[in-house]
Amino acid sequence: MRCLFALLATLLSALPALADTCKYIDKDGRVIYSNAPVKNARKLTCFQEPTLPPAEASRASAAAAPAAETSQKRVEPAVQRKRDDDRRKILEEELAREQRALEEAKKVLADQQAQRSGEERNYARVQERVKPYQDAVTMHEKNISSIQHELTNLQ
Repeated sequence: MRCLFALLATLLSALPALADTCKYIDKDGRVIYSNAPVKNARKLTCFQEPTLPPAEASRASAAAAPAAETSQKRVEPAVQRKRDDDRRKILEEELAREQRALEEAKKVLADQQAQRSGEERNYARVQERVKPYQDAVTMHEKNISSIQHELTNLQ
């Protein structure tokens, strides 16, 4: 009798684990996910446990995946050369644009440093006003350095 009671208790405790997980919304609008019914809440949807594919199907798909990867990685030398040439051209155009932008930023910085208004009696205020222009020059210099580095890696 005791064994039967223990077996029955074990089976009953495992039943909630077999239930579907459902999405509920309570009267305050909060979303609740539960595998047991929620009082004072409206059930929206239930979710079933995902089923695992058979072992043979997963092995076959795993064996096909490396073959697909290797076929995607192979590129003809002529195609790769064309890609490299296109990339070099794009980088050179970007380098020319950045150099023009750097020259423009340097001109604007020089103009801002030359100006001095009456309210800027101390040098700290001048530095505060000029800081964004200095940052722009620094940014363009870093961009030029990065593009030149990319170009050297490409060759």
